[in-house]
Amino acid sequence: MTTQKGRSPIRLVVGLGNPGPEYAATRHNAGYMVLDRMLARTGGPGFKHHRFGLVASYGPGIFLLKPLTFMNLSGDAVAPMMRFLRLQPGQILVISDDLDLELGRIRVRLSGSAGGHNGLKSIAERLGTEAFARVRVGIGRPRDVRYPVIDWVLGRFSGEEQKALNQGLERAEGAVSTALSEGVEAAMNRWNQTFKG
Repeated sequence: MTTQKGRSPIRLVVGLGNPGPEYAATRHNAGYMVLDRMLARTGGPGFKHHRFGLVASYGPGIFLLKPLTFMNLSGDAVAPMMRFLRLQPGQILVISDDLDLELGRIRVRLSGSAGGHNGLKSIAERLGTEAFARVRVGIGRPRDVRYPVIDWVLGRFSGEEQKALNQGLERAEGAVSTALSEGVEAAMNRWNQTFKG
């Protein structure tokens, strides 16, 4: 099975975040949140502990992975999972938070730089390539430029941010669904243009 232009289909969707209840609702865990929403819609079995992290089946031959490494070691989970499933980097899609996108906006890419994101950087280093698809979920930056970025990404969304957050997570979920069914280019064309403000 191949998607448009003969590309191999996405087989592994990785949602980035930090493990543990203290990080569960933080901005840095947007990737985890998208996978949780996706799995909840299926009504099927939940995530199970695997030596590479929390893993769930999402239809025939498609798997979801929540690494249980901390963010800056995400590649230590993704690379061995990729080898276990005998996948190529182009068959992986990674969902991460993004400081440079406003809350509610998403961006789909076939490949690209880590853009300062330690989780994406770790994956690229362990895979030896940046040629893997990604969906970035905007979390915005703090209004006060003196506010430490680490405190921002490890902070929780405010009540005022919940509506925009839910819109962003819903868009990300839709983009992943399109990427799985029609290919990443189709997801880029459809979802990179859906944000209206």
